[in-house]
Amino acid sequence: MQFSPEIEGRLAQLQEKYEAMGQDMNSYLDGLLYADFLTYWDYIHLDTLLSLQSPKTPFPDEEIFIIYHQITELYFKLVLHECQQIAAAQPLTVVFFTARLKRINRYFGALTQSFEIMVDGMEKEQFLKFRMSLLPASGFQSGQYRMIEIYATDFINLVAKDKREELRTATIEEQFEYLYWKFGATELSTGKKTLTLKQFEKKYAKTFIELGKANANYNFNSLALKFEAEGNLTPELKAELCQLDVNVNVNWPLSHYKSAVRYLNREPEEIKATGGTNWQKYLPPRFQKRIFYPSLWSTDEVENWGKAWVDSVLG
Repeated sequence: MQFSPEIEGRLAQLQEKYEAMGQDMNSYLDGLLYADFLTYWDYIHLDTLLSLQSPKTPFPDEEIFIIYHQITELYFKLVLHECQQIAAAQPLTVVFFTARLKRINRYFGALTQSFEIMVDGMEKEQFLKFRMSLLPASGFQSGQYRMIEIYATDFINLVAKDKREELRTATIEEQFEYLYWKFGATELSTGKKTLTLKQFEKKYAKTFIELGKANANYNFNSLALKFEAEGNLTPELKAELCQLDVNVNVNWPLSHYKSAVRYLNREPEEIKATGGTNWQKYLPPRFQKRIFYPSLWSTDEVENWGKAWVDSVLG
């Protein structure tokens, strides 16, 4: 049997590759000879993936709730994959930064558009029953989402609005104690942390602080200001940064707010969210004024952050 020049060329390249690593190419060819063909279901571990839903109650709609949250976390993993590439790029170019931000915005766009599954995709009566078996777990405890925020902006921009000026020169550890989301899982009457928040901090506090320190000069806001100072903040890059700000800090939390209104709004007193999170104050952007890239927005846009969305949704 005669090999074509293309195959001979590839064999020569393989031989060179394995020799450089001190390996015997014949052994690897034996492995290729005996290996079975790859299948789709094995490649993506489909059977394992489909076995990861374990409802706690007999209510059918609980499975929808679980699968949607798992899908969300997979999207967050995709976002973090892009964040890590941006932070590690040396040198980081405007083209690369813009392209990766476009990917991230597509992921968040898909998530936001799909949230109708949570808003209208479950029976309210079923949700209000099976949710009681989930205590004190809460979507509030998504560590990946917090990591995305830390990659996206300076740590100080995640501090509660009324503490930002006071803590602007504080350490990451000091700022961490006043991150905005902590106040969404603190009992209003006593000021004590909920069990949901205590569990969350125990698992992730060290990770968040270390990531904040590591990205002090490589978070997206810091990188954008650097490009702006160099005259390289292109209109396209600015547009993608602004879109990310809106996607993460307006569209995504307000999709949750819309869902909370649908399932938890009840007269004369709202139903508490799982984990005791204060969704009425925690989710609306106009209360938090959480903005990743404040220098890219006008004073009026900052002042009315998220207000138009709330007005349109709640009428």
